[in-house]
Amino acid sequence: MSLFITFEGVEGSGKTTQIRRLKRYLSRKGIPCKMTREPGGSAIGEKIRRILLDPGHGEMTPLSETLLYEAARAQHVKEVIKPSLRKRVVILCDRFNDATIAYQGYGRGVDLRLAERLNRLSSQGIKPDVTFLLDCPSTLGLRRASYRNRMLKKEREGRFEKEKIQFHRRVRKGYLAIAKEEPHRVKVIDTREGEEKVFEKIRRIVDELLIAKGIGHRDIEAPNPKHQ
Repeated sequence: MSLFITFEGVEGSGKTTQIRRLKRYLSRKGIPCKMTREPGGSAIGEKIRRILLDPGHGEMTPLSETLLYEAARAQHVKEVIKPSLRKRVVILCDRFNDATIAYQGYGRGVDLRLAERLNRLSSQGIKPDVTFLLDCPSTLGLRRASYRNRMLKKEREGRFEKEKIQFHRRVRKGYLAIAKEEPHRVKVIDTREGEEKVFEKIRRIVDELLIAKGIGHRDIEAPNPKHQ
């Protein structure tokens, strides 16, 4: 059995940190897993990523942006996600279809029905088993992203980080709307609780899925009563 896990959230929500922690956790259990991202994940996808995130491309239209994301996803699904799932590798993906609905649909105003149709085409029927929506107020997320950039000595903000706060609030609204529509798949976690508590919630949910699918079930940790 395979398992496809995605992470979503506004800028600075802590997705990358939690994905890395989950990968280390699964690797220690001897469970094959692969960490990937969107846009990107494939050679072509990474080239598209550089175009999309370049702050010098501010003139890009919402439709152009959407189509580039979908092109990167189609390549990613064909080259990385589908082959890995066939090999029963657990996939940990930083953003997937939901990001297009939140960023291009709610954020940019692209027609939601069009975005959904394009998502179905590019993802080729692939849907995550679970999606962790790491939620925080948009202002807090942007402060975290700014701090991260300083620590990494990035000279420029990314194209999305330069957007006005209203854009980021629309994106967050979009994510929460998706979670409300699909509560069985999308698990909202308040990242203001701190990195450790956030990871413990993720770990418990993933452990339940692993047991249900019979993946490495003998090595799953018992729930920590301190976090019940």
